[in-house]
Amino acid sequence: MGTYKSMETTLRRESTFFAILLCFSLPLVLLIILPLTKMVTSPSLGSLVDTIKDREVIRAIFLSLYASAFAALISFVFGTPLAYVLARKNFRGKKLVEGLIDLPIMIPHPVIGIAILSLATKGQWIGEVLSAVGLQIMGTTTGIITVLTFVGMPFYVNTAKAGFESIPVRLEKVSRSLGAGPFSTFIRITFPLAWRNMILGMIMCIARAISEFGAVVIVAYFPMTAPVLIYERFTAYGLKYSQPVSVWLILVSLVLFVCMRLFARKTYDF
Repeated sequence: MGTYKSMETTLRRESTFFAILLCFSLPLVLLIILPLTKMVTSPSLGSLVDTIKDREVIRAIFLSLYASAFAALISFVFGTPLAYVLARKNFRGKKLVEGLIDLPIMIPHPVIGIAILSLATKGQWIGEVLSAVGLQIMGTTTGIITVLTFVGMPFYVNTAKAGFESIPVRLEKVSRSLGAGPFSTFIRITFPLAWRNMILGMIMCIARAISEFGAVVIVAYFPMTAPVLIYERFTAYGLKYSQPVSVWLILVSLVLFVCMRLFARKTYDF
């Protein structure tokens, strides 16, 4: 009987403790929920319908999705080898490399745009090479994709790296002991086991890229991505015309991310 009362007291104290933690967390949760709820519910249904019929809005949202997805694809192609090397090898300067990868997360966004433009101008060798092959950074979709790759790649690399680190090294050693080479082991063993983390990394890359404004507005104000269009309509017309575009961007992004997460879960279960 005494033991039962002791367990009951312990459970009651634990419930009280978590209730207190929840109360302290509530202001932070409300800080996220209240502004988003107000913004989503403020535009009328008619204004939302009129907004999504606007070709400029459709082009801006499509460009944001397209450029973000392209940035995630670039991160996947070039970031996967880097993530694997960082997960499996210790070498001199590794911490420096990891710090450089995380640097775009901390750099102020306008600085990123200025840095990319300063490197890609015609006076610089990279700018000359790009110009020779017919590529231009300023005021182009290429420039937007470059910026979004810059800001999104750290999220992909870190997520993929965590996936590789979670795979026991002994599985790769067993594969190698059976005669498989390093590349074959990576393709047949490591890559399939880390696939879910790669999908999640691409989702995080897209999520970060689709919200980018500060660097994009410096590199390419036109063609306008959705965040730039929202800013332009806010400065020109105020909340009434900027809120519906924001709501549609939130809804489209939400649908995209839910679909990708469901795909990632099915891939993992398979």
